[in-house]
Amino acid sequence: MAPHGDELIDIEKPELAQSEILRPISTVVFVIAMQAEALPLVNKFGLSETTDSPLGKGLPWVLYHGVHKDLRINVVCPGRDAALGIDSVGTVPASLITFASIQALKPDIIINAGTCGGFKVKGANIGDVFLVSDVVFHDRRIPIPMFDLYGVGLRQAFSTPNLLKELNLKIGRLSTGDSLDMSTQDESLIIANDATLKDMEGAAVAYVADLLKIPVVFLKAVTDLVDGDKPTAEEFLQNLTVVTAALEETATKVINFVNGKNLSDL
Repeated sequence: MAPHGDELIDIEKPELAQSEILRPISTVVFVIAMQAEALPLVNKFGLSETTDSPLGKGLPWVLYHGVHKDLRINVVCPGRDAALGIDSVGTVPASLITFASIQALKPDIIINAGTCGGFKVKGANIGDVFLVSDVVFHDRRIPIPMFDLYGVGLRQAFSTPNLLKELNLKIGRLSTGDSLDMSTQDESLIIANDATLKDMEGAAVAYVADLLKIPVVFLKAVTDLVDGDKPTAEEFLQNLTVVTAALEETATKVINFVNGKNLSDL
């Protein structure tokens, strides 16, 4: 069951100064876990990889940058694991690159874009792109009063009602954990927390953005149905290319909508 019965306590959203809300958005940072998820967007906007990265020396983190209309667009990925040569997925790399990106690039808004699992019982289908309403963790189980709520870590995404209406996206809660599969304990918490989507980064990005008071929104595209018939890893790999194309299409619409606007317009 959910901590303290069926009630989740939302961690207070960062308060933004009026000047920040009304200032035109000029710098956007996309935090994306996998190169395969990032490259369609990089190619769409003709972004260039930074050779002398401001994110830090000797690190695997990858930064692409460029300008589109009135926006400076940055796409940041955690890069390859030095020993295994695969994408550094999960909450720890996501937290680190989010922190480093905020410190170095001073974004007006962060967009965590990527693929996810979805629950068909909650209305998710392969290829759907969701705008996330709020995020939780499902693998931080601390059965001590108040620590249980800290473990769940419910945080709101930045509210974007006009964007939601313009793009006509589905909306739902995202649950984050560091495993691609789902244990029975994970499943129980995901169900108790009423999540529609499951990923490996979102709630960690939200934690850092909240800490540093930067608005964050989440675009998540469904590659696999967690409560479906196919094995998660098989379905994820089968649909990755097609779904990342759908993610790029939606992210492009988001960028074009954000251009020329301030946070209060979203």
